[in-house]
Amino acid sequence: MATDPLLSIAEELYSLTPGEFTGTRNQWAKQTKAEGDADLAKRISELRKPSVAAWVVNMMMRQQSEQMTQVLDLGASLRQAQADLDGDALRDLTRQRRQLTTAVTHEGRVLAAELGQKVTDSVADQVQDTLHAAMVDEDAASAVRSGMLVGALQATGVGSAEVVDAVAVPSAIGMSPRPRVRPAAKKADLKVVAPGSPPTAEPDAEKERERQALEQRHRAAQEEVDQAVAEADDAQRRLRKAQKRVKKVQAATLQAADELDQARRRVAELEHELERLDDEAGAAEDKRTRAEERYAGAQEALEQARSRLAELPVPR
Repeated sequence: MATDPLLSIAEELYSLTPGEFTGTRNQWAKQTKAEGDADLAKRISELRKPSVAAWVVNMMMRQQSEQMTQVLDLGASLRQAQADLDGDALRDLTRQRRQLTTAVTHEGRVLAAELGQKVTDSVADQVQDTLHAAMVDEDAASAVRSGMLVGALQATGVGSAEVVDAVAVPSAIGMSPRPRVRPAAKKADLKVVAPGSPPTAEPDAEKERERQALEQRHRAAQEEVDQAVAEADDAQRRLRKAQKRVKKVQAATLQAADELDQARRRVAELEHELERLDDEAGAAEDKRTRAEERYAGAQEALEQARSRLAELPVPR
């Protein structure tokens, strides 16, 4: 059992629907502050509302644990096959990974719909990315297992910093999620009327309706802010990963350009060498032609000399 009271509270908060999160979190913070623990109240108020994709994964960990265990177990097997450089196992497990993440993502969409939350294709892609990350990275798997994600994960560029940023309470990494009942009303909030006491005055009905309406609008606005913050955080993480990718591509581009320049210089050198050899070949061809002509002339002179010799009488 978690000893940190923040963990116990977070376990409940991240088992709620998006519409319940902010109000319940604020209720916990208010109650904890009233009980004299201002530090814990501050930590509670700083708990971020999960993005829709993170919430779907949290719900699957709680309500579809069997399927999620299959995902995490297959991921462990995949990482082991990669460490063993087992090509056959890697190919088979990679095929299973694609099929399993697609199927579990679909089940997550169905679960979200049953809980009253619509999941767009974009959010479904983030859910599948998070499942994929949990399969290829052990830290990401621990983050998913905690059931306290506040943002989606990506397999590309997964690192310890990104994993910690994506979990509401980093110390929860490696834990299994447990639901918790909502906080009870404070005793100070309960009114006890002794027998025979005069009835207390009821608050003005109109003012009470206005107060409730204002409180409802405030909760809705706070939820929008929390959702925007979660989406902005997720976008910022994706931006950082994209920037890292851009730097890698730029470095590879510079290297390729340098290699291309070297290749072009080598081509120019070879072309110059080819021209030189062509010139030498032409000069050698000329020398051979002249030699052939001299040889032919010498052969003709030899034949003439032999003919003249044959015509002379033999001396006696």
